[in-house]
Amino acid sequence: MADKRGYWLMKSEPDVFSIDDLERKGKEGWDGVRNYQARNYMREMREGDLVLFYHSNAKPSGVAGVATIVGEARPDPTQFDPKSDYHDPKSTQEEPRWDLVEVGFVEKLAELIPLETLKNDAPLDGMLVTRKGSRLSVTPVEEAHFRRVLKLGGAKTKV
Repeated sequence: MADKRGYWLMKSEPDVFSIDDLERKGKEGWDGVRNYQARNYMREMREGDLVLFYHSNAKPSGVAGVATIVGEARPDPTQFDPKSDYHDPKSTQEEPRWDLVEVGFVEKLAELIPLETLKNDAPLDGMLVTRKGSRLSVTPVEEAHFRRVLKLGGAKTKV
């Protein structure tokens, strides 16, 4: 069924952009992704898909909130900006390499769900973020896993 809602996990370092930043702004372009597989996942995202907002490189790392896709993939303008940390001199306006999606705030969890909790929760076996060596900043999430994380976080969001 082509119009089925998608579920995702997107990682951000909280000192760069946190769930609190997204709550304050309401929505934001998810720029700076420079991994082809993560970019390809973003190209699959559709408006209305739900996202687990994950704080990475934090103590502890884990799911901090829920977001939604409010704008589908389009070229990431930071790839063209020589002053940007995400500039890619090999990317051109005619053939852009990198995309961004726009994410909107849904809710902040009362408490962050640490990665260790995710790894030790049997119903989450197989969730990509729990796999050793999982470094992708954007990954798909199975609906059952998404529901379980929402339950663990006491989220108000319903799937």
